[in-house]
Amino acid sequence: MATSICRTLKYLQPTTCQNIKCAVSLLDVRLPQPVLVPIRTKKRYFIPPAVNVKQKTQSEQEDKARAAGVVVRQQYIERAINIACTAGIFDPYVPPEGDARLSTLSKEGLKQRTEQLRQSAASQLAYRKIKDHDPEFSTKGFPALAQQIFIDAHAALTQFNKEKLHSLVTERCYPEMVRGNRYKTLRWRFIESLEPPRVVHARCPDMISKGNLYGQVTLRMHSKQTLAIYDRFGRLMLGDEDEPRDVLEYLVLERHLVNPYGRWRLHGKIVPAWAPPKDPIIKTLIIPGPKLKPGEDFEDLNYQVPKPKAVQWSK
Repeated sequence: MATSICRTLKYLQPTTCQNIKCAVSLLDVRLPQPVLVPIRTKKRYFIPPAVNVKQKTQSEQEDKARAAGVVVRQQYIERAINIACTAGIFDPYVPPEGDARLSTLSKEGLKQRTEQLRQSAASQLAYRKIKDHDPEFSTKGFPALAQQIFIDAHAALTQFNKEKLHSLVTERCYPEMVRGNRYKTLRWRFIESLEPPRVVHARCPDMISKGNLYGQVTLRMHSKQTLAIYDRFGRLMLGDEDEPRDVLEYLVLERHLVNPYGRWRLHGKIVPAWAPPKDPIIKTLIIPGPKLKPGEDFEDLNYQVPKPKAVQWSK
């Protein structure tokens, strides 16, 4: 049986191969022959660097790109400009020392009087420019509005209301007010005015172009306030909530006059050179204690806190 199957396959092999060859020849006749057409591909202006090749400097890469026809765009280092407010206080008001008026018979008193006349003459011109763009402005009614802006801005600061604070202070004053207040608790309260606030200085500068005017008004405010600052652990760092203090401040308010939707906002504060120094901030420090063993209590050791050693800072 096995020999008969082998003989049958031996006779069928040549006929099968001949049929396959005939089928291939028929396909070659019917199908068209492939034709190679040369096509120009897109020119590669930039060739990526090869692997394991020494890195070139930036100047060498730019020279190679220029040689290949690639235009290297010049990088401009520019600062963002905000035209909603100015970058500082123009011609700041110089408060007299001790906030007092010296005698004109002395040399210092005569110099102080001359400086006041010069500043008052420039302030009168600024009042006229401000009234041309803001008809409701007056030196008698403005102090009450400015004092209310000051109170609302500090109330929004203690409540961390960013949206309201942005509407009451300028973009220059905002970072100065919120800097360093993270993880702290502020308690501020306005008690009363010891003297009526009054306008002492005004300027009307322009920025970028000649007609782009800004109004800056300096307000003298003598009031009684309370302030207390707590750290993130609830410990007092500065001030006292129950101890009101007399505060003499020179506030600067600004408005973009040519903007029909502009409003008066707190822009900064003038600190005179003769002002007393501020109270130091009480910081919280960690005093290392003994290492306790398992099962020991700190009260059972009768541990005494060592006195801090003097530290000499190297120059």
